[in-house]
Amino acid sequence: MADTLTAAQRSERMSRIKGKGTKTELTVRRLVHRLGYRYRLHKKDLPGQPDMVFARHHAVIFVHGCFWHRHPDPKCSLARLPKSRLAFWQPKLDSNRERDIRVEKELKSRGWRVLVIWECQLRDSSRLETIIHEFLG
Repeated sequence: MADTLTAAQRSERMSRIKGKGTKTELTVRRLVHRLGYRYRLHKKDLPGQPDMVFARHHAVIFVHGCFWHRHPDPKCSLARLPKSRLAFWQPKLDSNRERDIRVEKELKSRGWRVLVIWECQLRDSSRLETIIHEFLG
């Protein structure tokens, strides 16, 4: 299946996708704050610049979009592959996933606890609240 947009239109649309401060990330931040936890954002001195850093708990949280970070859960419909330009997308998305695994290993080797929250987990906020509370509590 061919792309329905021109190369210029696709480029413009893709340039609007943010890496930090996404709607998903902001939702998790509000939830964590409401639970009473305080954090720092995107510490540059840590591998992968985690989305939230809880220095007192020696813990970090990454908020991953299921598409961009290749959520491995087979039930996640948000992690589907694009229908066009698979030769471009497959290696790009696979390298994102490999980088995430590498960063997580590096953080753990430095003694940090790591929690990855997937975009699809936001559907069940009470379950997500429990996961966060158990992780940081």
